Amino acid sequence: MKKGIREPATRTLATIIVIMVMIMIAGNTAAYSLGGGALAGNRYRVIISTDIGGGDEDDIQSMVHFLLYSDLFDTEGIISSPTGKGRKKDILEVIDKYQKDYPNLRTHSDKYPAPDYLRSISKQGATNPAPAKGYSSPTEGSKWIIKCAKKKDPRPLYVLVWGAITDVAQALRDDPGIKEKIRVYFIASWNQKQDQNTFRYIDKNHSDLWLIHNNSTFRGWYMGGKQSGDLGNKSFIDKHVKNHGQLGKYFAPLKGGSIKMGDTPSYAFLLRGTPDDPTKDSWGGRFVRKKGRPNWWVDDPDPVLAEGGRPGAKTVNKWRRQYLRDWQKQMDRCKDKIQLSGTQKQ
Repeated sequence: MKKGIREPATRTLATIIVIMVMIMIAGNTAAYSLGGGALAGNRYRVIISTDIGGGDEDDIQSMVHFLLYSDLFDTEGIISSPTGKGRKKDILEVIDKYQKDYPNLRTHSDKYPAPDYLRSISKQGATNPAPAKGYSSPTEGSKWIIKCAKKKDPRPLYVLVWGAITDVAQALRDDPGIKEKIRVYFIASWNQKQDQNTFRYIDKNHSDLWLIHNNSTFRGWYMGGKQSGDLGNKSFIDKHVKNHGQLGKYFAPLKGGSIKMGDTPSYAFLLRGTPDDPTKDSWGGRFVRKKGRPNWWVDDPDPVLAEGGRPGAKTVNKWRRQYLRDWQKQMDRCKDKIQLSGTQKQ
């Protein structure tokens, strides 16, 4: 009798353990896998507005990284939008490096944009902050945003702002109707401080703009997450970027040979995730809707998601292993097939 009583209890306990293990495995899989986005075959229209060549080398890092993924996007513009140093020539310098790796990259995808095409869509934007009213005069960059927004294409145009938001504000002032077509992802923080007037103008006059106001979430790209072994900010560069084509050579010494790339989440948001809904997970972070704004999202204030006091940063760094391993594969595209063969033999 005792044996007959114990066996069902044992089997029940074993069943419970198996179910718990399966739930844990499923939970871990869900936590470290993410679908959707450009890497799933969706093509997004993008314009990049950058202060590259200014006071921080991380814009150069992000531009190198973006070009490695440029076969996945329909890039329609790259605008120099500094409030000080940095000009279109700094964009062209990175494109020159890209051109040297372009033959190797093309062996992996015929959708990589030609260097001359990228040069043709590189535009100079505002070089000074706007006056108190928040706008000044049209620039080559602001006019290009309007022109691209008005193309007969049903897809939204993502304007990814890595520098001052000056040209976006000018474009909105000159043609408010473009709000129906553009989606702005703004890496704010220091960039916002460079031209507060334009941000105040947008906040006051274009509250219905589709906007991700990323003030601190972006820091998860280089803060926290999996940083052991070759996934560290420096160790990854040493092993997987250095000596990988001209782009790798160009990238390696930037920021002391360490990953920062604070602007990268703006398009990583499009690489993996659900861009139509910023409240869902993506490589570029997860956000909450700003109260009273239909299409304005901000950093998630939940303390659990902060990294080093930076709200929302953990919604990016939770994917660190995924996005670094994917970048590793992209960097290998820059290497000659002879180089790759030699590496594989080792």
